[in-house]
Amino acid sequence: METTLVAVGGKGSNPKTTLYVGGLEENVNDSTLHAAFIPFGDIKDVNIPLDHASGKHRGFGFVEYEDKEDAAAAIDNMHNAELFGRVLKVNYAQPMKIKGGDKGWSHQPVWADADKYIEELEAEQELENLEKLQKAGKPAEESNAVQAAA
Repeated sequence: METTLVAVGGKGSNPKTTLYVGGLEENVNDSTLHAAFIPFGDIKDVNIPLDHASGKHRGFGFVEYEDKEDAAAAIDNMHNAELFGRVLKVNYAQPMKIKGGDKGWSHQPVWADADKYIEELEAEQELENLEKLQKAGKPAEESNAVQAAA
């Protein structure tokens, strides 16, 4: 049997005990997922997020184990395994993310970037003012005098 190396992340209280399970067939529910993963150890929680519009799950779920060794055993045995005719992707769950920030996701509140935003806004306004002055012709003459002196 081949062991799968997985980056350590985490959604639950202990990042090494919560697993992401992707590729779930639409008839899989919490109890089915629990039954599929119970052979590897004591399960603390099973969660399959639902789509609010349709009321069905979105094809993935989370399984949280009591011990990190049980979670590692579940990854080794269930990653690329088949459940209800679908191949599962099982990895350590990543931390929950909220929308916002520079790259579309953030781990901090929206207002945490307020100082940086204000600095960028002031710099933009200063550039706009300089461009207006250059169009008026005043800074261009000053910059020519500086270049001539050098």
